[in-house]
Amino acid sequence: MNLTAEQLNSACVALDADGVDSILATVITDSLDKLLVKLANLVHLRSKDPLAQKVIAGIHIEGPFLNPALGYIGAHPPEAVKLANVDDTKRLLEVTGGLTRLFTLAPEMDPFFQTTQFLAEQDIVVSAGHTNASLEQLRGSIDSGLTMATHLGNGCPVNLPRHDNIIQRVLHFRDRLWIGFIPDGFHVDFFSLKNYLDLIGIDRVFMVTDAISAARLGPGLYEISGMTVEVDENGVARKPGSANLAGSTLTMSRLRRNLLEQLDLSEAEVEQLVDLNPRKALGLAD
Repeated sequence: MNLTAEQLNSACVALDADGVDSILATVITDSLDKLLVKLANLVHLRSKDPLAQKVIAGIHIEGPFLNPALGYIGAHPPEAVKLANVDDTKRLLEVTGGLTRLFTLAPEMDPFFQTTQFLAEQDIVVSAGHTNASLEQLRGSIDSGLTMATHLGNGCPVNLPRHDNIIQRVLHFRDRLWIGFIPDGFHVDFFSLKNYLDLIGIDRVFMVTDAISAARLGPGLYEISGMTVEVDENGVARKPGSANLAGSTLTMSRLRRNLLEQLDLSEAEVEQLVDLNPRKALGLAD
């Protein structure tokens, strides 16, 4: 809510120094009024800062149309969750002035997939996240314009039914979806990530840092989007006393090393996963 020009520039300087070409600045679930203020402030500050204009290629709105059930909601505040609707979506898009590139929602929270269809018609990528959508709900959402899955394996309970679960359902549609992962070793174990990559194929996967503002700051308590987040000695960010992960402190340089060393990928494969595929998935490729 109180992001300053200096803070935004500092974040962009750090990202640029870490080898990041560009990001989607992400806001998570909050009341609609607060989201509108945050987005308007972000857009205004970006417009005054040439480095921010270079680094911030667009905006990712993650919520508030998510599944509020324990586990699926993750670190998002469940009290701010609501059903997807076109009117609220229009207000969110208007305040970003055409910068919104990605919108994460739960298909089961989108009645008749009307919001998904509206977003797709605006050339905004719609992604399924923090969701327990059924196979039929996923199919209906994909038919209405859904093209992506946000950080698969996260935004769901630690314990799931062994076969019929959201991970298996998304994997079922792997030929129709771009599927994202956070390769920090905590959001998804590296051996599992390798299994997923082998199954899906490198052409449909992308990797993200999901980095929060506490990245590079070390262990401690930090305020992120109005909530307290605790970063442990391993760099894992959680709500204090909770098993729920609250974003990541992964940097792009560390992400690349993880893919090279933990998954034994080539430089070309890493480049595809962190640079080429995300641009294709977002329609930003030349």
